Amino acid sequence: MNSPMGKQISASEVVSRLAFFKGLQNVTTRIHATQDIDEIINDLSGEVCELFGAERITIYTVDESRRSIQAKVKTGLHSVSNLRLPIANNSVAGFVANNRRLLNIKNVYDRDELAAISKEMEFRRDVDEHSGFRCREMLVAPIVDPESNELRGVIQLLNASGGLPFNSFTEEGLMGLAQTLGVAFTQRSRTKLAQRSRYDALVEDARLTAEELQKATTRARQSALSVETVLVDEFGLTLGEIGKALARFYRVSYEPYSQERVRPIDLLRNFKREYVEQNAWLPLEETNEGVVILAVDPEQIRGSRVAHNVFPKARIAFRVTTQEEFQQTVDQYFGASIDAGSVDELLSDMTEHEAEAVADDISAAADNELVKLVNRIVIEAYKQGASDIHIEPRPGKEKTLIRFRKDGSLVNYIEVPASYRNPLVTRIKIMCDMDIAEKRKPQDGKIRFRKFAPLDIELRVATIPTASGMEDVVMRLLGTSEPIPMDELGLTAFNLKLIKDVVAKPYGLFFVCGPTGSGKTTTLHSVLSYLNTPDTKIWTVEDPVEITQKGLRQVQVNRKAGIDFATMMRSFLRADPDVIMVGEMRDHETVSMGIEASLTGHLVLSTLHTNSAAESIVRLLDMGMDPFNFADALVGVLAQRLAKRLCKACRKPRAASDDELHVMVEEYCEDMRLTPAFQADPDAARQDILAYWRKHHGNGDGTITLYDTVGCPECNGGYRGRVGLHELMVGTPAIKRLIQDRAKVPELVVQALDEGMRTLRQDGIKKVLDGITDMRQVHKVCVR
Repeated sequence: MNSPMGKQISASEVVSRLAFFKGLQNVTTRIHATQDIDEIINDLSGEVCELFGAERITIYTVDESRRSIQAKVKTGLHSVSNLRLPIANNSVAGFVANNRRLLNIKNVYDRDELAAISKEMEFRRDVDEHSGFRCREMLVAPIVDPESNELRGVIQLLNASGGLPFNSFTEEGLMGLAQTLGVAFTQRSRTKLAQRSRYDALVEDARLTAEELQKATTRARQSALSVETVLVDEFGLTLGEIGKALARFYRVSYEPYSQERVRPIDLLRNFKREYVEQNAWLPLEETNEGVVILAVDPEQIRGSRVAHNVFPKARIAFRVTTQEEFQQTVDQYFGASIDAGSVDELLSDMTEHEAEAVADDISAAADNELVKLVNRIVIEAYKQGASDIHIEPRPGKEKTLIRFRKDGSLVNYIEVPASYRNPLVTRIKIMCDMDIAEKRKPQDGKIRFRKFAPLDIELRVATIPTASGMEDVVMRLLGTSEPIPMDELGLTAFNLKLIKDVVAKPYGLFFVCGPTGSGKTTTLHSVLSYLNTPDTKIWTVEDPVEITQKGLRQVQVNRKAGIDFATMMRSFLRADPDVIMVGEMRDHETVSMGIEASLTGHLVLSTLHTNSAAESIVRLLDMGMDPFNFADALVGVLAQRLAKRLCKACRKPRAASDDELHVMVEEYCEDMRLTPAFQADPDAARQDILAYWRKHHGNGDGTITLYDTVGCPECNGGYRGRVGLHELMVGTPAIKRLIQDRAKVPELVVQALDEGMRTLRQDGIKKVLDGITDMRQVHKVCVR
């Protein structure tokens, strides 16, 4: 294999180079995520050393005089601290800082090699003699802010592994890393001036020095402890001293813990321990000032106005306290509440006798452990990001299995004793006002969970009669949430621009299609968020209303009250809309109303349960739509699927083999076989696609990186989260003519591909090449 320089490169060198730059990319990402310069230096130095195969690293920063550089870190035993060098040619690091030039020195003890760089340059042997470490090779680069061209420091690597000089791609990598550090050092130095710490008053009162506070912050970060804990345990401060510092920072009074405090039952009536511990605030008492709110971060509670919403008619007065004293107050008010326990603890406390009591007397359910168990299951499902909860009773003495659907896959959660299967289902029926005596017919209902716990979500519940007289329960979590910005939907740049152009039209019909759970409603609300301006009137009718937006007028379907999609469409047309969103179009009447609304000057958005964009058009024509009216109304159809994302924390990079790329090219071309360009010269089309991939997704050496799943504590079998795969067919004049001629699906697909559409499978393959997902997930969701 040839490099761009014409030099032969072995396959092992290609893999090594690829792994190196992928590791460098991870380090760069972590640098951008850090909060300050010391965090960058202290936390990442060891990782940089390992990546570059160096024994030690020294990072210098420019001091306040701008005439010297000072060592901030020097890894390894017997490290030299407070090493300061002038920015001049008489030392290696000083020369690099003075001349803004990278140096790769094979032997720093070779006077001739140093003299060839600068006659003034000398290596400070006293540093080696003091530390007991002998330097050999050095790779040194200047840290410069690329925007202002201002020197920020120097990064110096010592002794390459194996005793060989640092190679060319480590030179390239160090220059890139130095540039990243230049940007990061500039940004962090700016923000540091504007930041204040909660504990600054401790320094002002000479309770500890600024250096000690920084050490405590670093120690807390490294040990996953709070700064407060480190200050108390390692620096001997009292909670009262910390509390007074917090009071000065937040400009409210400090409230220490008091054993004599009386629990305010009226104020805590709607509070649960779970909510209080999660949000770190609670009502303390009611005084002449109003309701006194105790908080760890009063500014956050004041800014969110959550306390004002809970106590809308009361004046609010804030008090600050330490984290430890806040937890003491929580324990004092709520005791050793079972709500704070795990599901296993709840189950261990539940006895057969209690189960029988619940079954015999449902009215007593509100005070037993079963109620807490159901609440805990819902809260845990929400915390874990589950979309559905499946409760599956089994016959005999087998336990009831409870599973969560996470990222599209079912995973086991817990098993509940057999004696609780009937009370468990009964409790859920009570929560959503179902008929608890009816066990032979399916039932549907909804739970407004805020009535039972401090978690504002809604659950859509369905019970299904199964064999042996049992009932399964499936609960879908419908969290009231904000819309996702269109730029974050995972659309390619081409599709994103097209959608923005399409929905910017003043009238027309736009569909999002796909199976249940493919993110159609989420996408539509992102489009509505893009269109939602003060001069636009938007009506929506949904079943259910899952996402709310300020400025939208949203209607919930209620068929018992006569409110369905078609009825509300008629009403909307009399309510002066600009944009109408209909949750679903599945019947002739609703689609006809949508076409009529779009032809009378309104933009209509809706969803369909179809497999692809072209199939959606044919399906609607088969429902009896007039092809001419429908063609005039249609502005676009977006087909969508959700595939699992690879976990960025553990995905494993590797070079794609030629066989893999051949298979991927064949799959990519499968949807293009009927296009004139492909039929004219299939082999040339395949080669063009492969060449395009190597240019836009390759590593510059002809290789393409793919990723394998590994699995780690942060993910579910190597996957974490989901990404959308999209297929966008725009209602162009050519597509409209085909609709008027009642063209078949293949004809519509060929025309759309000629106009630049990428099918679901092709979009999935592109995201595989981008390292977002893998072919296994694309095959799961893109069936052709």
